[in-house]
Amino acid sequence: MSAAIVVVDYHKGNLLSVARGLSEVGGEAEVTDDPARIAEAAGVVLPGVGAFEDAMAYLRQSGQDEAILSAIGRGVPFLGICLGLQLLFERGDERCDGALHGADDPERWAAGLGVLPGSVSRLRGRLKVPHVGWDQVHLTPHGRVCPLLRGVPEGANAYFTHSYALDEDVDPLVVTCRTHYVRSFASAVWRDNVYGVQFHPEKSSAVGLSILRNYVDLVRGGGR
Repeated sequence: MSAAIVVVDYHKGNLLSVARGLSEVGGEAEVTDDPARIAEAAGVVLPGVGAFEDAMAYLRQSGQDEAILSAIGRGVPFLGICLGLQLLFERGDERCDGALHGADDPERWAAGLGVLPGSVSRLRGRLKVPHVGWDQVHLTPHGRVCPLLRGVPEGANAYFTHSYALDEDVDPLVVTCRTHYVRSFASAVWRDNVYGVQFHPEKSSAVGLSILRNYVDLVRGGGR
């Protein structure tokens, strides 16, 4: 098994800021698109770049999806950031064709990795979308004992940029933070060795660096 934390490159943007953030807090990070490197890594970070359906298509075509699932199955700490959080779930309605579909229309949904049950849907309301900038994260009871969020205060500000968010069918038992914008949505989750945040820790100043440091500590401790 590699000692490195792998930042998964699915060819949708510049991922070096995530790798730099991990390095800044003492992690050994590499950006790669090689499924073999992903599968054998000590920790896997799936960053937030691109659209749900498009990203999943590349993960499947490249074999990265199976590599990610293999790493998670081995128990290595996994961190999904923004879109990387969303892809953990069963389905999302961010489709490449951009068509609008009814809530019950099966054509509405693109399949995700299915690690966690639930859906991702577009933010709709009277406030401006996309949701861009600093906003508060409110800890749930599960979040107060989450090792990724150790030292993060209730109501801390984090940096967001997204138009889609976890929907209400997500299991509340995995939710570690909620944020209120357009609607109340889960902005962080945790189950076993799987962690995800809707915000960008690499852009979230001291709070974000604290989260990345906690993640590096989890990798060093073998997920404990």
